[in-house]
Amino acid sequence: MTQTKHTSASSTTLKRFPHIHDDPAHLPRSLDPFTITTSTGFMPFIMSPTQLPDAFKPLVSLLERLPVLKLDGAPGLLANYELGPVVDNEFPDLSAEVDKLVTADGSPDLYAITAVFRDYSFLASSYLLEPCWENWVKNPDNGYGLGRDFLPRAVACPMYRCAQLLDIPPFMSYAAAYSLFNYTVADPAKGLAYDNLRLVRAFERGLDPKSSEAGFILTHVDMVKESNRLISGAVKVVDTLELGGSRPDVNNGFREILEAMEKIEASMEDMWANSKPTEYLSFRVFIFGITSQSMFPNGVIYDGVLDNKPLYFRGESGANDSMIPLLDHLLQIPMPSTPLTKILHEFRSYRPLPHREFLAHINAKSPEVGVKEFALKDTETTILFLKTLNHVRSFRWRHWLFAREYIIRRTPHPTATGGSPIVTWLPNQLSAVMDMMVSIYDTYLAPQKEAGSAGGLSGYDASYQKQVEPMMEMVRDQKEKLAREVERWCKERGV
Repeated sequence: MTQTKHTSASSTTLKRFPHIHDDPAHLPRSLDPFTITTSTGFMPFIMSPTQLPDAFKPLVSLLERLPVLKLDGAPGLLANYELGPVVDNEFPDLSAEVDKLVTADGSPDLYAITAVFRDYSFLASSYLLEPCWENWVKNPDNGYGLGRDFLPRAVACPMYRCAQLLDIPPFMSYAAAYSLFNYTVADPAKGLAYDNLRLVRAFERGLDPKSSEAGFILTHVDMVKESNRLISGAVKVVDTLELGGSRPDVNNGFREILEAMEKIEASMEDMWANSKPTEYLSFRVFIFGITSQSMFPNGVIYDGVLDNKPLYFRGESGANDSMIPLLDHLLQIPMPSTPLTKILHEFRSYRPLPHREFLAHINAKSPEVGVKEFALKDTETTILFLKTLNHVRSFRWRHWLFAREYIIRRTPHPTATGGSPIVTWLPNQLSAVMDMMVSIYDTYLAPQKEAGSAGGLSGYDASYQKQVEPMMEMVRDQKEKLAREVERWCKERGV
């Protein structure tokens, strides 16, 4: 039992999340693999398997044959647009096998179920979007055309059952399928060093660790592996305030978050080298969703599911990651009441259940214990709070640059993979955090600066000003630049 567990033994966090400080090695496979701990953060507490139980050998075999470029370097089914007929004519319905995935005590084996969900997700997206891939390869200037709007029972039913057991939508998701449950290591002794990471499943060329597809996915893994200190820092802040602890402890919680964000953003910056902007649009074809996409104007029928009514799901998106939403909630960043913010809220349901529950806890707990109010009563804490906001800004600004350079400059397709408007959605959130930073500075720090320059007493001394003033100058510059860029792209695209 760690010291943290002793000090927060009576906190609401520990009561609601009893495993938060546990050793992941001792957690059972009946738990959702995304159960959050301060050791593993938003990563799965146990690395995903590379193989499935024997009953699912037909699924594994098909996925090994599926990629455009297979592990052995030979072309796979997607290379010649042959996947659809194989699924339609050869693939068995393994639905009955899903409920047999249980632990020794008869509980659902959520670890195995998540792995099966991951594999069916790759198969489903490949099947539905294979015609779009063919259109894109043969004539990219003509867009994606139409995807398949009927998912065969042999794929739809077992994937839907897995999704029911995991309490997530039955479609390719960021954490439980595409990224965070889709990596392994080449050498267990080397751990999660980036060069040691490998993909388990891929659409295009991602089984080659040097490919842009692998780089895109594994950079996300490399970022999220640093999220444990975001969790422990956020818990320290809210638990300290709930239990009447000291300001230095709250400040240390913010410092822990800041240290984590430095590492996360350093990994994020490596995306430029790990995944070439010129190659992204190729494998991107396979991670589109159904909602708000021209490829699926009538939705998709999942044969044998929900009376065969057309279904709509949002596609895989890095916006489903939980790190920045955690800070949004902890810092109480107000989002504008717009349709774009509504999409942000819709993305929540695509996160693993433990992520959703923890984010909801912080979202409720932060205003309840008064994180923002407490921070703004002290100059040092205000600056730590402002620096944390600045990391949210920096992260979202870099995400905007990715969207601009990887997508907006290269394709007229109006929506991101998750179904959000490609030009205006990210600026919606980015503007919100910049507006909050300006408001806090103008309300709490600028008056202290003026008082100090007039000879009055001020806690906002010269050393603090050196930390804050250049940061705020950058924020104001970026606000103007972002507004100009969004206006320009909207005008060019007729938005």
